[in-house]
Amino acid sequence: MNVIITATDLAHELTGERPPVLLDVRWQLSTAKAAGAPAFDGRAAYAAGHIPGAVFVDLDRELAGAPGASGRHPLPDLGEFGAAMRRAGVRADRPVVVYDGGQGWAAARAWWLLRWTGHPDVRVLDGGLPSWAGELSTEATDPAEGDFRPAPSATGRLDADEAAALARTGVLLDARAGERYRGEVEPIDRVGGHIPGALSAPTTENVGPDGRFLPAAELRDRFKALGVAEDAETGVYCGSGVSGAHEVLALAVAGIPAALYVGSWSEWSSDPNRPVAVGADPQ
Repeated sequence: MNVIITATDLAHELTGERPPVLLDVRWQLSTAKAAGAPAFDGRAAYAAGHIPGAVFVDLDRELAGAPGASGRHPLPDLGEFGAAMRRAGVRADRPVVVYDGGQGWAAARAWWLLRWTGHPDVRVLDGGLPSWAGELSTEATDPAEGDFRPAPSATGRLDADEAAALARTGVLLDARAGERYRGEVEPIDRVGGHIPGALSAPTTENVGPDGRFLPAAELRDRFKALGVAEDAETGVYCGSGVSGAHEVLALAVAGIPAALYVGSWSEWSSDPNRPVAVGADPQ
């Protein structure tokens, strides 16, 4: 099953007999609030213009739990997540398409969470809203109540101990910028560096200048060069389980299954008893 969709194909499907449920998950990782500036407001961006029929989903409130010991974007309460998806019109028997402002991280988080909790047909709009050439709407969408009820998979998710073990026995990819992996800078979390054994693989290198994913063959070559083999168990982490979901999506485009460490560096680094590696050497 395809995990991404072009804007052209989405426009065609929206006029068909079985249009997908469309979710707008605009969000930005921002340190502006710490500097006293207002944070990005995805709901305001949605109100200013969205793809007709889309329903806004709030990443911080509906796709994540409250920040704490489990990280900045831990898993949401699944009962609350299911209720939010039903309010958005998500049904088990109807495809879902998710988009964001173009970076793809927030849309990937929604994609991963829906897929991990059992929805069979979820895709991300490749290139996000900037790829959409049609008209935008400022009218809020009021969908009929959906029926989706989350049923988490036994696979596809890592906790801290499992991530540490996978870094030794398989392939654990760090989706953050290289300078954060190396510990040269750390703008958000307690300490810089990476999980010992993890490999630096910035998710920004999975897309072209237009924000769209590289062709599947190019992605396969990239991940192969990082040591991701067909028989290698693969996991991904990032700062808080958002950009890491984008790398899991890139791996899926390449046909490679991977698990997400949701707590990611924000959880790992909060515990001073966990080891931290710095520099370009994985160890």
